[in-house]
Amino acid sequence: MSRTTDVALERNQLRVGRLLKAHGLKGALKLELYTDDPGRRFVTGAEFTLQVPEASPWHGKTITVREYRVMNGNSVVFFEGVDDRTAAESLVRAILWIDQDAEDDAEDDAWYDHQLAGLDVVRDDEVVGRLVRVDHFPAQDLLIVKAGDREVMVPFVSAIVPTVDIAAGRIVVTPPPGLFEELPGQDASEDAERDAAAASD
Repeated sequence: MSRTTDVALERNQLRVGRLLKAHGLKGALKLELYTDDPGRRFVTGAEFTLQVPEASPWHGKTITVREYRVMNGNSVVFFEGVDDRTAAESLVRAILWIDQDAEDDAEDDAWYDHQLAGLDVVRDDEVVGRLVRVDHFPAQDLLIVKAGDREVMVPFVSAIVPTVDIAAGRIVVTPPPGLFEELPGQDASEDAERDAAAASD
């Protein structure tokens, strides 16, 4: 399961989706979800802040959900005032943010960036680093972990990050071999590659 869920633009806002492409001729847009609870987030009347380039006509504006559907396995959303394909295309790639409500504190699997930064990163009950920041990408988020004198990028997915314990101040990871340490023979392999490159010069 992807952990690209409900991250903070400001301390009182959550990122919950990204508009991928226009769908049909009546203003619908396919939606990439960044929340585990779309039925609650995308109710009729829900209002979102739009993250778009400054040159976009939507910059600085909000938008309101008219209808949310799942069509052929895809999340599709209609907005008030977006009634045709041309209007929908002007919103493609916009990121949707929503004001936090009181229920968000009880939602599982949703954390703010500022809650995660600074937490110990633990593997097999041993601290292997400290979380520096979270980098957000369309496919998934990455935890940037300071481990010694280097930064390690850890995919923020449940298979590798099974536990986030804010109260205990730690994130438990089960990384694949070689993510936090060099594997035996890795140095020798790199030396051999450098020697081969030098010989060919």
